[in-house]
Amino acid sequence: MSRRFLPPLLLLSAALCWSLGGLLIKSIDWPPMAIAGGRSGIAIPVMLLCIGRPRFTFSPAQIGGAIGYALTVALFVFATRMTTAANAIFLQYTAPIYVALIGRWYLGERALPIDWLVIGVALCGIALFFFDRLTISGFWGNIVALASGVAFASVALFLRKEKAGSPVASIILGNVIVTLAGIPFMFQHSLGAGSWWRLILLGAVQLGLPYVFYGTAIKYVTALEATLIPLLEPVLNPLWVMLALGERPGPWAIFGGTLVLGAVLARGALMALAKRPRPIVR
Repeated sequence: MSRRFLPPLLLLSAALCWSLGGLLIKSIDWPPMAIAGGRSGIAIPVMLLCIGRPRFTFSPAQIGGAIGYALTVALFVFATRMTTAANAIFLQYTAPIYVALIGRWYLGERALPIDWLVIGVALCGIALFFFDRLTISGFWGNIVALASGVAFASVALFLRKEKAGSPVASIILGNVIVTLAGIPFMFQHSLGAGSWWRLILLGAVQLGLPYVFYGTAIKYVTALEATLIPLLEPVLNPLWVMLALGERPGPWAIFGGTLVLGAVLARGALMALAKRPRPIVR
């Protein structure tokens, strides 16, 4: 019973923590790669405190997950600085599409018809984001956000493949990569005293702790569920930015986000009513 309900709760908790990313990233006056490296450096000791000594096997899945994770967190920071927080996070959540397409081949996990319906509706909602930002900067920010979605999908696939090992260790390895890559950029600009607490919060609460939740939960859910259940994040992320910074997503983005959220909630309700098992694992 605990294995049935606890993993989704962990994924929802991770999404709640992740949703602080847009607000915190936009409030720190530092280059994107410096922010990415700084928050990953702070996340490492937090994760080590939670899991103890990591088990590095350097298997193909663990290395692939580390690289995918490093790309995910770095590209998301760039996307958040280049386009609106709403666009950055919603476009990152194209990830379930790639997971559904690749998951059966790579993991032997088959998506149900309702999953494909949700993905189709989500695709329509995501496409609406391009109606709001037609400037060059907004366009390229959207492209970077889409690339972040591909990277996030690879994280779910590789961590799920590593389920018998230590998925969290793969994430720690990814944070090491991002930290090392970000060090040169950290020394290019000084960080104001008021931004340090935001960076600490970003690394500890927005990155380190939720990925401990995520790495634990993915042992018990399919890769597709690991990208569908956290869709609470793209709803809350632009909300915090709008309330604190006044950055309002456009009407098409709001409508698209409503489609995405509605599709995911409908899937959860239908699965619960039908009392069906979660997507079949071959």
